[in-house]
Amino acid sequence: MKTIGILGGMSAASTLVYYRRLCDLHRDAKGGLASPDLLIRSVDFSAIEEMQRAGDWAAAGRFLNRAARGLKAGGAEILLLATNTMHKVADAVMEGIDLPFIHIADATASEIVSAGFKRPGLMATAFTMEQPFYIERLEAARLAPVIPSQPDRQTVHRIIYEELCRDEVRDDSRLRFQEIAERLVQAGADSLILGCTEVGMLLHAGNVSVPVFDTVDIHCRAALAAAG
Repeated sequence: MKTIGILGGMSAASTLVYYRRLCDLHRDAKGGLASPDLLIRSVDFSAIEEMQRAGDWAAAGRFLNRAARGLKAGGAEILLLATNTMHKVADAVMEGIDLPFIHIADATASEIVSAGFKRPGLMATAFTMEQPFYIERLEAARLAPVIPSQPDRQTVHRIIYEELCRDEVRDDSRLRFQEIAERLVQAGADSLILGCTEVGMLLHAGNVSVPVFDTVDIHCRAALAAAG
C-alpha cells in the first residue's frame, strides 16, 4: 500500500483517534497482523489556535505547508489533514506539493449523498459552522446543511476547545451535545455530521436519533481506499 502522511496534532486527542481508526480499519480489511503504512507529523496546536484566534489564516497555512512538505520528504505518498477546521487553508497546505490530498468535506459529502440524505445537521467548531469553506463544499454536492443556533454554536465550540481538545470527556457536555443534535433534527436535519474530529468523543450512532456521519471514520476509509 501507499504511505499515508497524517498532518495532525489539531488536536492531539483527535490524532490519536485517527491512528487507532486507520489501524483498526486496515486490520479488519486485511486480517492477521496487518497495519497501515503511516507517517505522522503532529504539530503544536497552541500555535495554530493562536493563529485561529488572531484570524491569521495565511500564517497557519504557511505553518502547515512546512509540516506537509516534511511529510512528503519523509516518504508520504498521500496526505491527510487530520482536522476539519484547518481544511479552511487546505489549498495553502498543499501549495507546491504534488501528492494526492483527501479532502474531509468532499469525502463526507459523498458518503451522505450515497446514503440518500439531503439535510445533514453540522456540529463542529464555530469556524466550520459559520464560515463558507466547509459548507460550500457540502452545498456543491447538493446538500442543504442545517446549522445550530448561535447560542448552540457557542456551546459546541467552547466544549470542543475547553474540554475535548484537552482529552476531557464530561457527561454533562455529552448531554448538551445530544440536546443540540436533537434541536437540529427538530429543525429538519435528516442526519448529523460530526464535523469536528473531536465531536465523536461525545456523539455516536447510539445517542443520536438520526444517522450519524463521523468525519474521522469517513476520512480514514477514504485514505485507505486511495492507498490501496
